[in-house]
Amino acid sequence: MALRGGKWWKLVGLAGIVGVAATGAVAARNERQRRNYSPDEVRSVLHERYARSLAARDGSAELPLAEVPIGPKERISRVLRRFRRRDR
Repeated sequence: MALRGGKWWKLVGLAGIVGVAATGAVAARNERQRRNYSPDEVRSVLHERYARSLAARDGSAELPLAEVPIGPKERISRVLRRFRRRDR
């Protein structure tokens, strides 16, 4: 079956629209999954990845992670976040 005239352009345009819609759906799903993590969870995962990469580079088995104390800036931002969530 041969497409005549401008019909093949319509098919190409339709395929482009479907591709854009599929990309948007995947991006939205990834964004929802990313927002499910709390900042503390993201921070701990990043610290673990960093420790593993340093251990792999140095050839050691594991690097111990020291607990980072929460500073006053972080405490204030947490309190402000709580108040903002209550206002919604």
